[in-house]
Amino acid sequence: MTMLDIQLVRSLTELVADVLADQRLRNDGDDRQPSPEQEIELARSTVRAEVARLAVKRPLDAWPPLDEEGIVNEVIAQVLGLGGLESLLSDPDVSDIHVRGCDSVWVKLRDGRRERRAPIVESDEELVSLIRRAGTRFSRTEKRFDAGTPELNMQLPDGSRLFAVMEVSTRPSLIIRRHRFELSSLDELRGLDVFDHDVQSLLAAMVRSRRNVVIAGGTGSGKTTLLRALINEVPPTERIVTIEDAYELGLEHFAERHPDYDALQSRSANIEGQGEVTLADLTRMALRMDPDRVIVGEVRGAEAFPMLMAMSQGNNGSMCTMHADGTRSVFPKIAAYVSMASTGLPIETVNVLVASALHFVIFIENRDGRRRIASICEVVDTDGSN
Repeated sequence: MTMLDIQLVRSLTELVADVLADQRLRNDGDDRQPSPEQEIELARSTVRAEVARLAVKRPLDAWPPLDEEGIVNEVIAQVLGLGGLESLLSDPDVSDIHVRGCDSVWVKLRDGRRERRAPIVESDEELVSLIRRAGTRFSRTEKRFDAGTPELNMQLPDGSRLFAVMEVSTRPSLIIRRHRFELSSLDELRGLDVFDHDVQSLLAAMVRSRRNVVIAGGTGSGKTTLLRALINEVPPTERIVTIEDAYELGLEHFAERHPDYDALQSRSANIEGQGEVTLADLTRMALRMDPDRVIVGEVRGAEAFPMLMAMSQGNNGSMCTMHADGTRSVFPKIAAYVSMASTGLPIETVNVLVASALHFVIFIENRDGRRRIASICEVVDTDGSN
């Protein structure tokens, strides 16, 4: 767009925001709030009418032609979408987006390289407004983002995960992790040298023989991607229930492979401090939903205990991920998580429970931008002490 178009976008953004606010105010309290689709259409018609009015008023050949469609799309992105983030989210080479304040934007590319990109907002206040807009428009329940609630964790419509902080940081910050749902099979991961043919055969055999598996690794190591590939080895006749903080596994993208599944997501408390649903709550719910396998996206708390109970009481073939720096460090972490459930079990009993529930622990790492399975540990037995 030309500089004239950019200036026009700014003024039209204010106009459309006022029109939409007026529409919401007039419909407030009568259950007739416009749908997102209706708001987009109202914004589109408002912009086009204003562009047409300006085109009639200006002298012929005095200005270059206006990029009407570009202006319409940019205004909608600014008012109803994610503004400058839209171009980054539409870039297939971008895997992660890091924004610190208004003037620091970095992206991580699929090949592991990092690049600095142009600012997406003009002020820190505008960044906070953009984040609040995301929490209002793209979450199933409206999420606060202010001094009283200085963090926001949610999923965007394309499946990306957004996390933001303010007040507790020197400047408002935004992190987006994008998921590659196209990487959905063991064959594809082997093609990227995540493991070799022999390891692929072992992984497939774990799933077919209904072994309980923990995938461990650091942030960005590929735990969720590997878990998704293992899930897609599950026969379509089996019922799967997934439990996540944010929907990342994306079984809806593979409906032909998993026609019978339920996906559960935890929920924070509302403004009054009510309505929280934890991963531990969801794990107990999942066991009442007649699952063949229970999949926990990431274990990091009291949900470890009901998950282990499920694994040891007939729900074989269940899987989860966990942050850890090696296969051996998984076991004391699980014991610590079980203690968070206030079971009162002695450590010896917890270790026996872990040994009876788990069959394999897989450790995946990201070294120099290259993801690989570094080790696989089979859980054979325990004497109760470790």
